[in-house]
Amino acid sequence: MSRTEPLWRPSDTAIRASNLTRFAEQVGFAPPDYGRLHRWSIDHRDDFWDAVWRELGTVGERGDGPALTNGDRFPGSRWFPDARLNFAENLLRFADDAVAIVAVLEDGQRRMLTYGELRAETAAFATSLKRLGVEPGDRVAGWLPNVPEAVIAMLATASIGATWSSCSPDFGVEGALDRFGQIAPKVLIACDGYRYAGKRFDVRDRALTVRDAVDSIEQVLWAATLGIEEDAFARARREHGDAPLVFNRLPFDHPLYVMYSSGTTGKPKCIVHGAGGTLLQHLKEHQLHVDLTREDTLFFFTTCGWMMWNWLVSGLASGCRIVLYDGSPFHPNPHRLFDLAEREAISVFGVSAKYLSAVEKADVRPAVSHGLPALRAILSTGSPLNHEGFRYVYRDVKADLALASISGGTDLISCFALGCPWWPVHEGELQCAGLGMAVDVYDDDGAPVRGEKGELVCTRSFPSAPIGFWDDPGDAKYRDAYFDRYPNVWAHGDFAEITAHDGFIVHGRSDAVLNPGGVRIGTAEIYRQVETIDEVMDCVAIGQDWDGDTRIVLFVVMREGTSLDADLTNAIKRRIRERASPRHVPAVIVEVPDIPRTLSGKIAELAVRDAVHGREVANTMAMANPEALAAFRERPELGG
Repeated sequence: MSRTEPLWRPSDTAIRASNLTRFAEQVGFAPPDYGRLHRWSIDHRDDFWDAVWRELGTVGERGDGPALTNGDRFPGSRWFPDARLNFAENLLRFADDAVAIVAVLEDGQRRMLTYGELRAETAAFATSLKRLGVEPGDRVAGWLPNVPEAVIAMLATASIGATWSSCSPDFGVEGALDRFGQIAPKVLIACDGYRYAGKRFDVRDRALTVRDAVDSIEQVLWAATLGIEEDAFARARREHGDAPLVFNRLPFDHPLYVMYSSGTTGKPKCIVHGAGGTLLQHLKEHQLHVDLTREDTLFFFTTCGWMMWNWLVSGLASGCRIVLYDGSPFHPNPHRLFDLAEREAISVFGVSAKYLSAVEKADVRPAVSHGLPALRAILSTGSPLNHEGFRYVYRDVKADLALASISGGTDLISCFALGCPWWPVHEGELQCAGLGMAVDVYDDDGAPVRGEKGELVCTRSFPSAPIGFWDDPGDAKYRDAYFDRYPNVWAHGDFAEITAHDGFIVHGRSDAVLNPGGVRIGTAEIYRQVETIDEVMDCVAIGQDWDGDTRIVLFVVMREGTSLDADLTNAIKRRIRERASPRHVPAVIVEVPDIPRTLSGKIAELAVRDAVHGREVANTMAMANPEALAAFRERPELGG
């Protein structure tokens, strides 16, 4: 549990001025009773989501029908069945001279687009796509870095009513084929290359290999990010610069995005998200939970292969300025992103928990080295942010800001738990369940528990649940993924608990939970202690089958110039024993050169477990560094 005293509290002035207060008063609630507002939002989901549509600026035809039908079915609920809207129209509803996008490359190149310019670029590129025969329901694939062209291509695709799917250019050919090869795109929009850590990478051959391997691809359009190929976006401006922007309004659940699961246990699942559910969920999270306004500058360090890119770009629907950064967050030094935050006056700064841990170990102290007067919120996701991460932010980044650890996933293209502008921040906790999200924690028998660890679940339907998986007759894979464990209840796969403050602690993935002697232990509980050891840069813990039971094995990556010896091994075990429990102490600690991670930066715990047990790792193409697995196979220390 976290400390009783909060690390930070919002001021009364901030609470009164928040979007959440204005919304609550519109629907008959007074701040700061978030618990009562949340209960209403899940007990009366139809009224709540109707209010989100009405109060948060949705553009479209609401229709006369109910907001929700078949509300007791999950899956099977239907949201806004009479509504028609266009996702791109909502993101481009501001057509003024305010800055929409600031894009910065690793080498310092900087571009700006106003909302008016973004609309014009989208109109021109949409015309190009239509000339190529792209129609509603077609798929358009983007293999692009985090640059304005990716946003323009997505908006153009969505304006037509086609479906967008993207991955980043560091994916290998097989990784791209595992994704795009399943959904039969008509057009592939690819970059000619990208820059990372001071190097240039020409990826044209990869794109052409994918084109040749996927029969449905009729055309490759190049984004000349390295200036090698002719730029399709520049050509669209020349040829269609005066084209009108036409928005094709379609049903609420019309397919907008195909997203992908991590794919570490087989081919990635192709998760289809609808336009309306994605829009309303992002409007709610941005405006009510992040308190986003037109005055804000929103940043998230992400690639086009992670759902946080989609989440970031949706900030345009609230009229703010979004910042795109493409490149290494540590080049030329660990201050890179805080330099960006200072220069661009970023007010909402989003990164991964792993990033915060890394800059802390690199002794980055922006409170001393940077001026960040505009910064009012930091968002952290990707993995649980440990207690030390919370302390680091308030001690060494900025004392007066809202730190929101947020958790959800690609599966729902949004969050189950995130920040609350009315509530204080408690160390180690996600502040609250999202409005409209009936989030709970169940024990193995399906009973709700408080203050105990269990399975994170959602007991009622919500608009951004997938409309299905691609090529999944009868929704068999979809139901198996989320609903097999508890009937009519979404089991998310996170090992979590609800705190005394109605906040959440996520202890790791359920499928990576350690079970020595029959006691369930979340890996994040171990990582939290190991990350306090200065000599350790990274770690992964797994359960190894051993003598008819399970024993905990911890792998560590050491700081340059240090190595794992008996004294440090004992110090790590002592730290874990004293601050967690004797049951958390690894039986074996092993030094490795690197930790395998997915392409979105998450620790590939199941892949490590399979490698240790001599099993084949199902899909190494879903990993950013599959070569790292070699260090986990046939280790003498593990009986291999």
